Amino acid sequence: MIVLRGLEKRFPGSQAPALAPLDLEVAEGELLVLVGPSGCGKSTALRLIAGLEEPSAGRVELQGRDLSGISPERRDVAMVFQGYALYPHKTVAQNIAFPLEMRRVPAAERADKVRRTARLVGLEDKLDRLPGGLSGGERQRVAMARAVVREPRVFLFDEPLSNLDAKLRTELRVELSSLLRRLGTTAIYVTHDQAEAMTMGDRVAVLDGGRLQQVASPREVYERPANLFVAGFVGTPAMNLWPVTIEGGRAHAPGLDLPAPEGLGERATVGFRPEHLHLGEPSDGEGDVRGEVRAVESFGAETLVHLAPPEAEATPHEASAAGRAALMRARLPGFAAPTGPTRFRIGREHLLWFDAESGARLEGT
Repeated sequence: MIVLRGLEKRFPGSQAPALAPLDLEVAEGELLVLVGPSGCGKSTALRLIAGLEEPSAGRVELQGRDLSGISPERRDVAMVFQGYALYPHKTVAQNIAFPLEMRRVPAAERADKVRRTARLVGLEDKLDRLPGGLSGGERQRVAMARAVVREPRVFLFDEPLSNLDAKLRTELRVELSSLLRRLGTTAIYVTHDQAEAMTMGDRVAVLDGGRLQQVASPREVYERPANLFVAGFVGTPAMNLWPVTIEGGRAHAPGLDLPAPEGLGERATVGFRPEHLHLGEPSDGEGDVRGEVRAVESFGAETLVHLAPPEAEATPHEASAAGRAALMRARLPGFAAPTGPTRFRIGREHLLWFDAESGARLEGT
């Protein structure tokens, strides 16, 4: 188990902390994904765990052992970087074997471990190659093998797939996820890619501005975001978020007429996922969403419809400056192609409500 207790990092000359005090527990064998926009503190947290940075406050514990003051090589963690960090003059086998050489593992045992690890990641026929003769995916497999051969207590991954093209990234994401499940080793994985976060993690920790926003299962983060930031960040396309006024048990905004739960004030923000909008007039108890179709994107299995609410109070530029979207989005199956004024319906069970001031999701929604 890894425990972060009030872990904080401040860099000289910066008023805001790179990482605000972070309290987090990672269970034995768990794969935790740290996700967030650039500069949110996720890589800083990883470097603090690895011992590559000194914390300004707080500590890291591994299996109940305080790692404060312990050098990186003695922490029993293995880190895989975005840039592979391979030795260009060493073969694949020599790169994989390097950490074992540093530990003075006997040559016969070293060779056996290299062969077994190479087979595990699909590199058994490339052990004599130099990195320059490998593809990007193969280089990343070498980097992963070099971490795996150490048999560490913890794996740390810092955006290891971000240099790869989309197709290869998907393939390696599946391979790496399967490998980590087989090994059963605790792992912390940093990424800005939501597909990696949602498909790989046992839990997902969302950070913004150096602060932890939510930590939960991928499903809970998607279906029950803790606040407006998580709701707007997680999901592609993002959740529709719209400020509304509440009157007579209904929520109103240009193009929106939605059933509102009891206990809301006069103002709130409503959120709903694009896939929960359906073409057609609403029945009793459903919400009504109307607008003008501005763009249609067809992807084969689904179509994304961009909808401008009628009588919108803000231009796209004004809405962007205010930090909210100017368009709503609906995700429809197949090659749907609505045009002009269009009406959608949505069930009340798919509506989430957020406090207008704090941005926190209101309990019970």
